[in-house]
Amino acid sequence: MAAAMGKPFRSIQPQPQSHSMASSSTTQDANNGVRHDNNLLPIANVGRIMKDALPPQAKISKHAKETIQECATEFVGFVTGEASERCRRERRKTINGDDICHAMRSLGLDHYADSMHRYLQRYRETEELAATLNNGGGGRDGRAIQIDVRAELSIFKGSNQQDGRD
Repeated sequence: MAAAMGKPFRSIQPQPQSHSMASSSTTQDANNGVRHDNNLLPIANVGRIMKDALPPQAKISKHAKETIQECATEFVGFVTGEASERCRRERRKTINGDDICHAMRSLGLDHYADSMHRYLQRYRETEELAATLNNGGGGRDGRAIQIDVRAELSIFKGSNQQDGRD
């Protein structure tokens, strides 16, 4: 993908973290005998996302889950690496949502970047509303009002699908 845009593909290796057996695997490079630890997204989460996209009676093989797990992990690492480069150039240490959107655009993933930008806007609006209500003691009895941000965002997600936008 990046090579077609004139950028060389670079493999992104996440920083080592403490891993559980469910989220990592060790491979051995056949060419030089070097072992690599691959930090993978949790397979249970990947499987749950896959299942949500399929009809209730559909089954997913272990191999299919593992394949998507590896692809999703690579995708996240690829986009994050691009966002990290931007932060490094700007001498910042924290990657934010805008950096992710910019990285997606620079990698030619405009459709994903547009969806992510809409999600990010809605998330920030909801967080701002929650902060306003919580700081003002918006409840009738003087207690703070709690807003379920995920429920708010799922409503937004549904309206995008109805409008034909993803």
